[in-house]
Amino acid sequence: MANEKIPYKIYLEESEMPKAWYNLRADMKNKPAPLLNPATHQPMKAEELAPVFCEELIKQELDNDTKFFPIPEEIRNFYKMYRPSPLVRAYCLEEKLGTPAKIYYKFEGNNTSGSHKLNSAIAQAYYAKKQGLKGVTTETGAGQWGTALSMACAYFDLDCKVYMVKVSYEQKPFRREVMRTYGASVTPSPSMDTQVGRKILAEHPGTTGSLGCAISEAVEVATSSEGYRYVLGSVLNQVLLHQSVIGLETKAALDKYGIKPDIIIGCAGGGSNLGGLIAPFMGEKLRGEADYRIVAVEPASCPSLTRGKYAYDFCDTGMVCPLAKMYTLGSGFIPAPNHAGGLRYHGMSSTLSQLYDDGLMEATSVPQTAVFEAAEYFARAEGILPAPESSHAIKVAMDEAIKCKETGEEKTIVFGLTGTGYFDMVAYEKFHDGKMDDYIPTDEEIAANFAKLPKVD
Repeated sequence: MANEKIPYKIYLEESEMPKAWYNLRADMKNKPAPLLNPATHQPMKAEELAPVFCEELIKQELDNDTKFFPIPEEIRNFYKMYRPSPLVRAYCLEEKLGTPAKIYYKFEGNNTSGSHKLNSAIAQAYYAKKQGLKGVTTETGAGQWGTALSMACAYFDLDCKVYMVKVSYEQKPFRREVMRTYGASVTPSPSMDTQVGRKILAEHPGTTGSLGCAISEAVEVATSSEGYRYVLGSVLNQVLLHQSVIGLETKAALDKYGIKPDIIIGCAGGGSNLGGLIAPFMGEKLRGEADYRIVAVEPASCPSLTRGKYAYDFCDTGMVCPLAKMYTLGSGFIPAPNHAGGLRYHGMSSTLSQLYDDGLMEATSVPQTAVFEAAEYFARAEGILPAPESSHAIKVAMDEAIKCKETGEEKTIVFGLTGTGYFDMVAYEKFHDGKMDDYIPTDEEIAANFAKLPKVD
């Protein structure tokens, strides 16, 4: 190791930070299916989305052809507070595993929000402010997105209303307090504050909630409040576009030292981190310039890619949002209250779903006790306490490195370390106390929700 010229951390200069977001859809031969109006089943038009989303974000959402979108100077100036983020060679983890594999991770936890979510939050807040809005509404699972958006809204002096999945609201009180510190109001979802929340509670008494529930509430409040729009931290094309800064920086850092990864691994809930990390690599793959093995890792308790159906479905439990064609477990699926709150979404990004359906990437699911075992192993080796979401990628990266040990192959593995786990100590406590279980939905439970999918010709 001492003779290698690769540093422990690869930093890019500020001047090397991306000046434009990369739109992966522009290189896709098979474009992701359009959002549909749930009433007419016709593709959504910009004017139909205008009551929900910011105008500029709608343009980004619907544009499948523009390859690069310049990053506004105001957003780039904000990015400079924590970007470029480091690409780290996991020398200590490699040594502990005894593997010939070279392991790198892109660390996105070096900002107050503790995760990659700030990359899109600041962009969406910027466009809301530019449009002259009073504020925005959103949902959050584990709280990283809500935290990031509250920071971004504080920066641009916007009101921020967050609907937080109830189980996470209870499990992660400190994450909630960070949001309130930045001026956001935080409501556990489903709540009695909205019509859709009351309906969900009537149908599912005592439910711990889901991202689908929280989305429904946030959209209802946005569309019924003058001067507000709804913003989303994952799933949508616009979010994957903003998160492409992760992959663009990762590729630039690797190229700086002539490193070509064999395997790229990311956790997958709605698709924001994974879509951002793989964007430029997948672009090369689509253009026939290079090949990579790309692996999405999801929780076994919410396995949309590995056990879901590729079909049009509502993006939310309350069925008030447009229909998206995606790998889905059904909008009525309420996942078990596991501790990777950011991955508890019933569907997957339409862009990633199309790529997966085309065989351009793989997917696997892992149970949460194995995830926390990997998280603890990584923390003891590398000194960073990882978020439960990120630890799904860690688990599979370690598995791949162990395979290299068994075969003697010297593969280069890159994974996304999406954030830190310092607000997830209740989860770590349950793991250490042996109180964590590995609930996995049955085929019958999943099939029951498939039966309720909307009928789209």
